[in-house]
Amino acid sequence: MATTVIAAFNEFMKDTVNLKKADTDDARASRDWLIGKMNDFEKDDKFPVSFPAIHIAFGSFARRTKIRPLDDIDLMFGLTGQGATYTILSDRITVTSSGEGSRLHSYRHSGADTVCSVRILNAFKNRLQDIAQYAQADIRRNQEAVTLKLVSKDWNFDIVPCFITSEDAFGRTYYLIPDGNGHWKFTDPRKDRDRVTTINVQNNGNVLNVIRAVKYWQRRPTMPSMSSYLLETLILDYYAGRTSCSSFVDMELEALFRHLGQSVRYSVNDPKGIQGDINSLSAEARKAISDRCYLDAQKVSEARWFENNKEYENPSINGAMCSGHSFLFTGES
Repeated sequence: MATTVIAAFNEFMKDTVNLKKADTDDARASRDWLIGKMNDFEKDDKFPVSFPAIHIAFGSFARRTKIRPLDDIDLMFGLTGQGATYTILSDRITVTSSGEGSRLHSYRHSGADTVCSVRILNAFKNRLQDIAQYAQADIRRNQEAVTLKLVSKDWNFDIVPCFITSEDAFGRTYYLIPDGNGHWKFTDPRKDRDRVTTINVQNNGNVLNVIRAVKYWQRRPTMPSMSSYLLETLILDYYAGRTSCSSFVDMELEALFRHLGQSVRYSVNDPKGIQGDINSLSAEARKAISDRCYLDAQKVSEARWFENNKEYENPSINGAMCSGHSFLFTGES
């Protein structure tokens, strides 16, 4: 058993929080196999033409901020627009087929030339059901994706069909994905991927471990939870202006909790520059999370004091801390 806070956190991260390498390797191989199968869908001359160059993994697994259990893997599957155009309206983006020579023409809204994202999603759902290896899988369409729940694996795949735009006046391209209402919306997982990589590298490669630790921390039933993406954004905002993150996770937590306690109370800009304010928490939830952050910052401070004064056997230290199950990661108040 670990006898110091640092050793306890190291054990905790390895044995409880971080994904096992074998599981990660298996998941990536399973994802690549699935992509290969979906690339063949177009061979029937009806399914939308794939665009492998823009396939992109997204979400916490792709950003390497996923924690146990490995329960979902996100994938955006690229499609060729075949000359389609898009129009930005106040509440949606429409994609218009280029005409009867395009396969997308068969996926239009009734009585219109705009491509229906629901019909595209249903096409993926139907074709996935034809793969023999997925005969027993649960395959469903939700708002923005087709979810493939495997029988033989612990994780689900969330598959999001997408297009990519031509460059705009600023030289920027965007991904277009289903908006849940039959039309489309902008996103750009490349921005998220590059941001987390850049900030992690400039902070000695230690930020990812901190993100994973704090994600685990917020699972406790002692406060409301913010979305994983909002939490990651707040943590990355904190480290964006820094160049040194300790490899010892517990050394980072006090100041980070104080930052979270302050920042969660206010608007949080989408780092992709697409969605605007991504903090949709109620005022009550913001206060509850903020209060918990400040309380746990104080607990970390006390733990560090005991550590610095070598009070390893002091009964005032919660024994769970040094066994790797710190009060910060349980439901204790």
